[in-house]
Parts: sequence; C-alpha cells; structure tokens
Amino acid sequence: MDISISKDIEPLSAFRKKSADFIKRLKKEKQPIILTQHGKSAAVLMDVAEYERFSKKLDLLEDLLEAKQQVQRGETSTMEEAEDRINKHLSKWK
Repeated sequence: MDISISKDIEPLSAFRKKSADFIKRLKKEKQPIILTQHGKSAAVLMDVAEYERFSKKLDLLEDLLEAKQQVQRGETSTMEEAEDRINKHLSKWK
C-alpha cells in the first residue's frame, strides 16, 4: 500500500464537494486516501474490502508476534502435551 503524495492526499473540502467521486475512486483503485484539514492529516478513507483485508492481516501479525514472544519466554509444549490438552478439552463435549 504505497501512498502517492500527489495523488492520494486530498483536502477535506474536496471530499465534501465530491464525496461520491471519492467513493468511486476507492472502489476502483483500492488505494487509501488521506484527507487533510487546515493542511494537516485528519483522516484516512479506505475501501471496505481493503480495510477488512488489512484488518485480518494485522490480526494475523499480532498472533504471530504473540507466538514468537511465547517461544522466547519458553512457553511451549511438546506435541504429546498439546495432544493431551486437546483430548482433555474434547472429552468435555462427548
């Protein structure tokens, strides 16, 4: 997701005037648009599907980071220990 300063940064006033055009652009280009207010960044507009994809990717990265930290802390299990815990949990549902 590379943001182009000349193309993807727009003033809020332009969004107010042409919001439908902005939505069409988001759907077509799948590229976020940064809105500015008084010359400073104020908001980011994203296509819903792209936002969902981004959100899922972020969740996965957070899970991977947590797993890496657990390994570094020595919070791991052998395959047998994991299998025993799974079987114990499954036995509750029988």
